[in-house]
Amino acid sequence: MKVQRFLHIVDAISTWLGKAAAWLIIGLMLLVCAEVFKRYYLNAPTAWIFDASNMFYGTLFMLAGAYALAQNAHVRGDFLYGSFRPRTQAALDLILYFLFFLPGIAALIYAGYRFAGNSWRIGEHSSVTADGPPIYPFKAVIPIAGTLIILQGFNEIVRCVVCLKTGEWPARLKDVTEIDVVEEQLAQSEHVDDETRKAAIARAHQIEETARQRGMAGDLQT
Repeated sequence: MKVQRFLHIVDAISTWLGKAAAWLIIGLMLLVCAEVFKRYYLNAPTAWIFDASNMFYGTLFMLAGAYALAQNAHVRGDFLYGSFRPRTQAALDLILYFLFFLPGIAALIYAGYRFAGNSWRIGEHSSVTADGPPIYPFKAVIPIAGTLIILQGFNEIVRCVVCLKTGEWPARLKDVTEIDVVEEQLAQSEHVDDETRKAAIARAHQIEETARQRGMAGDLQT
């Protein structure tokens, strides 16, 4: 199905970029560990690490936004949403996408583009410390992340339209979940017999399915 293929292509782009950005957490961890070691053991704190840590975390947070949207991982505050039928959910999502999501992200891209452009033009450095690191590359991430999010947002709008027509949510790309890790660990365990292992895995999948239907709008897995 062409529409399903299109949805999965955009989901795959958002997922790949989100997972690539996730590696920044390694750099962030190394920076924090280095700062702790230098500050408390060498008594030689480094001022620029504070700025660098913020930029690493901010970049990770922004670039992972499209990935979270692709996996339907954003928190829903309405506990009634999960009890609605798929068509009702899709109609509500569609209204909110046009009413809040698209205008908000479009404003983010526009303001972020001007924000980043001004920063590159003056070669802006951080003012938190006396000799702060350059922050114009970091500010350039703002419009880039906004563009990725709005691309995934259009994908979600198409998904809503398909659900309104068919009455079922289109399938999403399956990503590794906590249940997959638990299943792998149980499969390798030498201290759990086969019957107990199968029962535990079945129970875990049952809990995951119930939670998914309530909190993730009944998405299908491929």
